[in-house]
Amino acid sequence: MSKRDYYEVLGVTKNADASEIKKAYRKLAIKFHPDKNPDNPEAEVKFKEAAEAYEILSNPEKKQRYDQFGHAGVDGSAGGGGFGGGGMNMDDIFSQFGDIFGGGSGFGGGFGRSQGRRTVKGTNLRVRLNLTLEEIANGVEKKIKVNKLVQAEGVEYKTCATCKGQGQVTRVVNSFLGQMQTASTCPTCNGSGQSIGKKPAGSDQNGMVRKEVVIPIEIPAGVEDGMQLNVRGKGNDAPGNGVAGDLLVVISEVEHETLKREGQNLHYDLYLNFADVAMGTSVEIPVVGGSVKFKITPGTQSGKTLRLKGKGLPSVNSYGKGDILVHVNVWTPQTLTKEEKKALEVLQKSENFAPNPTSKDKGFFDRVKDVFS
Repeated sequence: MSKRDYYEVLGVTKNADASEIKKAYRKLAIKFHPDKNPDNPEAEVKFKEAAEAYEILSNPEKKQRYDQFGHAGVDGSAGGGGFGGGGMNMDDIFSQFGDIFGGGSGFGGGFGRSQGRRTVKGTNLRVRLNLTLEEIANGVEKKIKVNKLVQAEGVEYKTCATCKGQGQVTRVVNSFLGQMQTASTCPTCNGSGQSIGKKPAGSDQNGMVRKEVVIPIEIPAGVEDGMQLNVRGKGNDAPGNGVAGDLLVVISEVEHETLKREGQNLHYDLYLNFADVAMGTSVEIPVVGGSVKFKITPGTQSGKTLRLKGKGLPSVNSYGKGDILVHVNVWTPQTLTKEEKKALEVLQKSENFAPNPTSKDKGFFDRVKDVFS
């Protein structure tokens, strides 16, 4: 049985941040907790499933691999052998996620109070990366130059004087019900609990400067045009030693000279003269990174599609490769010499030159169905 999507398990979107993921998991952990569902195997399965999803999505590196490659990118990462396979028992879950369960296996420990101070995150950067078909077929490491915000050398941060580093301010309001205490995000530090203490020359109000940096990135084989890869922590830095944003790499596929891509398959138009298809011949078919010899059998019809198995592109999310679909086109000459016309006039009257299609000779719609089947 295939695993469910981790985002679907927790009920969050792919854009959910760490706090949303944690909140969603906490809600499910309470709902399916063994203490609330004694002798309920189904609840235990859902409890473990949620724990597995949280372990992957709460870890930036594992989440990045999962976002790019799905379950294949994190197989064996969850619980050192998988929750479903018995790689982690209840005690393992409670110990590993002590921040969720308050350090204990029951509800008695409580879930703890959330801190008012919030982590500041830098903004994301988006770049477009051009890749050739050869690079897409094999995967490649690219070094990308980006102009990003970084903390200026010599910048210093201090505890916010307004909230005393708590990230929030409290107010006591008198009402007919008595005194009521409310808490809100600190307006001075925006909830980070820090303010700038020393600002180097040339930096902005947050002590940040722009700098060109080179970022290496591994591009997996099989990526497609328009696909976006998320490189965690390589976007703009955040002030006050916060969490850096992400680098969003949008793939742009450079058009190949002769091969046309359709998913994992590649299409190639092969043009032959009448003598070649009538008597048969050997041709060179281009493939990614080279060419292969291919034999054209005598009597091959124009419009026939030949398939080179496994010569296409890999899939970024699964195993195996696509095919190269070779479309045979018989080239009709547009000018003829007198000698050529006389030769063709003789052949024109031959019985073998009269069209005589059989059930094996497929029409246009049948050929289209074959290509997409």
